[in-house]
Amino acid sequence: QVQLVESGGGLVQAGVSLRLSCAASGRAFSWHFMGWFRQAPGKEREFVAAISWNGGSTYYSNSVRGRFTISRDNAKNTLDLQMNSLKPEDTAVYYCAAGRGLALTTSKMAYNYWGQGTQVSVSS
Repeated sequence: QVQLVESGGGLVQAGVSLRLSCAASGRAFSWHFMGWFRQAPGKEREFVAAISWNGGSTYYSNSVRGRFTISRDNAKNTLDLQMNSLKPEDTAVYYCAAGRGLALTTSKMAYNYWGQGTQVSVSS
């Protein structure tokens, strides 16, 4: 079992940066691939970024590639999402997720554990 708690959300203006963090507790954090997803009002939860168990592989959605960076620290059991050049369309609740396995995946069905989410609101 893995418990996930996100932090770092807030209300910001377009163009600025924000860093989200996810603190994990429980068993064998390093044995899990990790990801960030987001859900805007009235929309389905969508993939944002993912990272393999050792951080050696990362993948981003087309909408955030080049602006967001996912990273993890297995010694500290933390997952981060650095978000630069934020846009109003990035407004959503952001969720941290973990899946059992080593290789990353973009499919939310493959993730076993989810945090409660943190709100990110970007004004124009």
